[in-house]
Amino acid sequence: MVKERGQPGLPPLSAGLPDDALHETANALHSAAVRLLRHARTADPQLNLDGPRASALSVLVFSGAVPVGRLAVIEQVSAPAMTKTVSALEADGLVERRRSESDRRVVLVRATAKGRALLERGRAARVRLVADLLAGLGDRDRQTLARAAQIIAGRLAPPRSPR
Repeated sequence: MVKERGQPGLPPLSAGLPDDALHETANALHSAAVRLLRHARTADPQLNLDGPRASALSVLVFSGAVPVGRLAVIEQVSAPAMTKTVSALEADGLVERRRSESDRRVVLVRATAKGRALLERGRAARVRLVADLLAGLGDRDRQTLARAAQIIAGRLAPPRSPR
């Protein structure tokens, strides 16, 4: 009898990856995260924003005003691509550009009240959709997922600088 690797409904490990528990878990989490995001995104049509604009707006709402170049680095796109994204968001009244008070050479991009409200409505819709997906779980499974989310968020958090 041949032992089948992987988990049902998830793609097998990519070639070249070690066939061990660590990489199996990483594969399962990656696949589940992608599928969860696709599922949550089905609540987004009301946003009327494509992925890059929604992502950039999210950074501005939750992180505050940043220069276009820094926003491009955060979003892992070129500065010209981010300038185009910011211009589209600005045309919709969702962000605005302002000169920095501390360095007048720097132009900061920040979310407007309209942009913040739109993003919060979209986030609420996606959270409701995910909550519906989790609604049938028992307390133990829900607590396991809550703990997993905390662990992953903690591993992704930027390191704190010593004071």
